[in-house]
Amino acid sequence: MEGAISKPPYTRRIAVVTGGNKGIGLEVCRQLASDGVTVVLTARDEKRGADAVEKLKALGLCDILFHQLEITDSSSIAALADFLKTRFGRLDILVNNAAVSGVEHVQEVDTNEEKFNGMDLNQRLEWVLKNIRDTVDGAKKSIQTNYYGTKHVIDTLLPLLQSSNGGRIANVTSAYGLLRRINNEEIRQELDDIENLTEERLDELLGKFLKDFEADALEMHGWPVGLAAYKVAKAAMNAYSRILARRNRALRINCVHPGYVKTDMSMSSGVLTPEEGARSVVNVALLPDGGPTGAYFAMGQEASFV
Repeated sequence: MEGAISKPPYTRRIAVVTGGNKGIGLEVCRQLASDGVTVVLTARDEKRGADAVEKLKALGLCDILFHQLEITDSSSIAALADFLKTRFGRLDILVNNAAVSGVEHVQEVDTNEEKFNGMDLNQRLEWVLKNIRDTVDGAKKSIQTNYYGTKHVIDTLLPLLQSSNGGRIANVTSAYGLLRRINNEEIRQELDDIENLTEERLDELLGKFLKDFEADALEMHGWPVGLAAYKVAKAAMNAYSRILARRNRALRINCVHPGYVKTDMSMSSGVLTPEEGARSVVNVALLPDGGPTGAYFAMGQEASFV
């Protein structure tokens, strides 16, 4: 309409961080906001998410907003996309941090971190594996959340990232998602053959994993055990990230392992602080134009998916 006043474009970069209310996610939000990025902190629980935003604002970081997000709920993801489109018209950075372990604790966890004094990294990992139990329901939840939930978030927000002049996706992964964790050579090769791997084939492989899990046949078919579904879901998301990077050359789409961090998921057995782990994630989220895409970063260095 003639004489209408147009809304000026939003000039600051906009980032969405999933699972942003605690641990690595909260620290990613803090560091991005400190770097001058407008951060949309998301979490399943509205109170915890809103409290996290207030905690960051108390540090003097004002350009942070909260939006509820349950990554396994398509309506929740759609609501976030509508909010971003209406408020900003685009998205510059997506950090997919939300995840579940998909396991049960075999006993009440001792929260005293002093028990880890004198333990090296491998001993700490062994302690965790002795104190958890894989379950069928947990495995299904892990695959549904860590792979399909994250994938649905990416697919829904992709048009907004494509509207950015320099869209970035940083998928928080784990060394547990490396292909060496899978003993089945045929499956390893398929997951590494990015030129021929399809989303449909990934669905088939994940379906086969869950079928083998229910049949108590993981080792027989070369799947990992001990945090089995977490490892397979992360391996699948690594593969999907590489597929997506090939399709979207204008974006920077990468996977980043923050290291073994002291979080609820690691039962506080990690060797790094959330601040240290988040720095690796933020560095990948803020890669310069022309930087790597379809890559895996571990502890700040580009590395192999194998």
